[in-house]
Amino acid sequence: MAPDRRGTIAPGMRKLRVLITDGPASRRREVTSTVTSLGHEVVGAEPSPNGDHPTSSRPPDVALVIVDEDSEEALDLIRTIVRDAACPVIAILDVADRALIDKAARLGIFSAITRADDLDEMQGAMDIALQRFAEYHALEGAFGRRAITERAKGILMERGSLDEQQAFHLLREQARRTNRKVVDVAGSILESHRLLSNGKESAALDDVLLVRTEDGG
Repeated sequence: MAPDRRGTIAPGMRKLRVLITDGPASRRREVTSTVTSLGHEVVGAEPSPNGDHPTSSRPPDVALVIVDEDSEEALDLIRTIVRDAACPVIAILDVADRALIDKAARLGIFSAITRADDLDEMQGAMDIALQRFAEYHALEGAFGRRAITERAKGILMERGSLDEQQAFHLLREQARRTNRKVVDVAGSILESHRLLSNGKESAALDDVLLVRTEDGG
């Protein structure tokens, strides 16, 4: 039997802000009891009159969305929270319809459980969701940084009549000279290109191209 840890946070864990939404009121109260028994803070368990949820001003750490047979609103909530990237979503599945479960999964939930009264299952689901959420954004950030660098290389290749290797060398040299990251230099080039396209002066792009002159390229 798992140790009784009601109302306390286990060593090494942090207190989470948890949004609980949709489903019947009795079910939300049950889920709320489980979450608070784990020592976490429930930041919302009732929909507001206009249907808004507290995910904009200060996002919760995790959202628990109850998916039952009347699930269209729950699916809309999952879609909204995932779209806004406010926090990872855990679906509490009170439905046997496989098609609805698959639809919720395709919307981007990070975990799912069926027993919302089980402390270990609930905490495990939140741990998994938070880890997957962090990994997803790390991967998304890596792709974003790569895209910025690739676009900056393309601009340098066009403006300076360079090949791809030479363009990247310029980015790297400028980063070394200014003690900045390559992606930050690339971002400055994109901004300079945007300003120049609007007919405004900017020296950042010329500053990078200057490295080629100094290197005798």
